[in-house]
Amino acid sequence: MPRNHEFSPDWASAPGDSIADILRERDLSVIEFADRMGETPEHATDLLQGRATITIGIARRLERVLGASVEFWISRDFQYRQDTARLHAADDEWLAELPLGDMIKFGWLKPVPPPSDEMAACLRFFGVPSVPAWRQVYADLREMVVFRTSPSFDSRPAAVAAWLRQGEIESEAIKCSPWDPKRFKESLSSIRPLTRQKDPNRFIPELRKLCAGCGVAVAIVRAPNGCRASGATRFPSRHKALLLLSFRYLSDDQFWFSFFHESAHLLLHGDKGFFLEGVETPATKQEEEANEFAGRTLVPSEFRPAMLDLPAHGREVIRFARRLGVSPGIIVGQLQHYGRIKRNQLNGLKRRFRWGN
Repeated sequence: MPRNHEFSPDWASAPGDSIADILRERDLSVIEFADRMGETPEHATDLLQGRATITIGIARRLERVLGASVEFWISRDFQYRQDTARLHAADDEWLAELPLGDMIKFGWLKPVPPPSDEMAACLRFFGVPSVPAWRQVYADLREMVVFRTSPSFDSRPAAVAAWLRQGEIESEAIKCSPWDPKRFKESLSSIRPLTRQKDPNRFIPELRKLCAGCGVAVAIVRAPNGCRASGATRFPSRHKALLLLSFRYLSDDQFWFSFFHESAHLLLHGDKGFFLEGVETPATKQEEEANEFAGRTLVPSEFRPAMLDLPAHGREVIRFARRLGVSPGIIVGQLQHYGRIKRNQLNGLKRRFRWGN
């Protein structure tokens, strides 16, 4: 037996919409309508725009002037008030889903909006006119997403969407040459030595410059509360790629592996849509390919056997990393990944970063 589902539109139609339709059909102006109703033009306008409630008295006059029953006009107004309250509740629920505190703290919303302006400020941030429009935009986006996350961690879609949106905003300000996959792949050999630089204030501008020359805008955006993403890639246009990193782990091995992993998605799977990375990725073919590409770029295949034979000794790891031209932290991360050393071994060789705020 089919189920009956209650219709709950994501819009509210004021009784004034019905009044306006009748006025148009009868070629009546608002002033004429107000005069026949015995109301001021201002109050008639309030009725049309839903600001004035339809009382029994007003409903009787509407029945006399425009037709339809008193019951119709009372019911029409009641339904509008219910729909408006439901939509306001949905808007409040959406605001509660957003990491508003971090969005303000990180400077994504400027100036800090008073409570009455929070909704408008957030809609402007996302570039959408309404909450239903936001849900439609990001519902479509989620259809394209390959998302890896821990089943034990509740990664909130609204927080992820805010992080993605800030990445888009920052990437728009990055001037890039047209997307050139061949040149981008070749540039990775110049990017790889940047792993040895200790200061993000030095290597990040150089990284962005090298990538922009190939059509890739690199945005590094702090992940807000509720966002477990570490990286993402997409093509905002045919001529420009976005490579977004969260610097979530604040260690050099994770940062650089994420960068080369996302680079692989651009080069190998760029036409497959949008990729969003967290942790504990399902073993899809695309993720396996991106992991293999990143590992092979950081530690070329011919050096992998020697790496896996390294003793758990810091000096040996440093010597091997210098030979490969990468940071020791990357070698430690790879050894941990392959289970050659424990997760708590040699972590002192990893460089730790911190956010400025």
